[in-house]
Amino acid sequence: MRIHLSSVLVDDQDKALHFYTEVLGFVKKTEVPLGHARWLTVVSPEDQDGTELVLEPDSHPAVKPFKEALVKDGIPYTSFAVDDVHEEYERLLALGVRFTQEPTEMGPVTTAVFDDTCGNLIQIAHQG
Repeated sequence: MRIHLSSVLVDDQDKALHFYTEVLGFVKKTEVPLGHARWLTVVSPEDQDGTELVLEPDSHPAVKPFKEALVKDGIPYTSFAVDDVHEEYERLLALGVRFTQEPTEMGPVTTAVFDDTCGNLIQIAHQG
């Protein structure tokens, strides 16, 4: 068994696609129209046959209060692995990304947290 799909709940699929591809550097993998929304996935350019991230509309009534509570408490919705948090932090900062947590060492792990512009906080992390 392996992870095939994971989702991030977004308030605007077009805005999310731009942010996740043009800013973060993911690659669009799938786009299928489904009425008012789309089945929209991105993947890492380093593993285009790997786990897909679904840019899932946050239209369910339970989602917005959930997302707002996580953001209010500073809790990231998900985490992405990077080779070097400090380098990625500087790269994203130069692109205008707003961070809620600067790179922080937590034992063997370094993390940082940013706002994805779609209602989520996202953590980046590396070990070592």
